[in-house]
Amino acid sequence: MLEYGFETVPCRLGGGFASIAVGAAGIETQEYREVICRRAADGWRYAGCIPRIQRAEGYIETIDLIFERETPIE
Repeated sequence: MLEYGFETVPCRLGGGFASIAVGAAGIETQEYREVICRRAADGWRYAGCIPRIQRAEGYIETIDLIFERETPIE
């Protein structure tokens, strides 16, 4: 049986490509790397991510990283 865990990671305004015509700022995140490595050390496997908070303009403010691991059968 699998157990699932979730961890929220912020996306920050800053680098990345943005359209100058609409004056948009790029959004980036670096925290996901630390989270994935920390969870892997605890026996979790990275399973994917989904947007958690997204602006009306389409910019993703936070993402949820999804992790899974085997649970012992009782």
